[in-house]
Amino acid sequence: MIHPADTVDPLPRHSAQRDRILDAALAEFAARGFAGARVDAIAERAEINKRMLYAYVGNKDALWLAVLERVYEEMRERERALDLMRLSPEAGMDVLVRFNFRYHAEHPEFLAMLNDENLQQGRNLKQSTRVRQMYSPLLALISDLLQRGQAAGVFRDGIDPMQLYISIAALSYFYCSNIHTLSAIFGRTLAAPDEMLMREQHVVDFVAHALRPAMPA
Repeated sequence: MIHPADTVDPLPRHSAQRDRILDAALAEFAARGFAGARVDAIAERAEINKRMLYAYVGNKDALWLAVLERVYEEMRERERALDLMRLSPEAGMDVLVRFNFRYHAEHPEFLAMLNDENLQQGRNLKQSTRVRQMYSPLLALISDLLQRGQAAGVFRDGIDPMQLYISIAALSYFYCSNIHTLSAIFGRTLAAPDEMLMREQHVVDFVAHALRPAMPA
């Protein structure tokens, strides 16, 4: 138990000490899941006293939520850096879809956190207003691409931005999170570079086809 006299001021959301703690927590959670992760191991990885870890970030639940918010925040920051509003609607959608696929492929720790949080029925995310707030600008960005594309006649009408994003994420997430079982089922090494490029292009083409206006009868 941490007594009032032992507490310290919480660290700023972005500080070297806090980042080191969250890096260590991410490594432990990604490797062992929420249930198997140990705060002692996180403190050891972070090279910090466990009492100080509790004081700076919180208990295991608080650590999990802080790491979860951080992995979502990192993805959203990288999406914003794409600066899609400077691109044509078709080019912007292409870049967004490719980024989404590559992020899932290159960040197995992100997949591990999402898989585990879903096993917990999203109980931690339900407590986070920050993650919900992160998605409002993303949906606004997708809406802008859709509206500009519809005005230019290159995208069809009636597309829900949220449903579109879920579809884009699903086409990438399922392949990457199930890559070992899919490889075993189909007898192909789906993590091989050529297979990954093939899948990426398939996802890009699939989304582009779904957005295309219907041909006149």
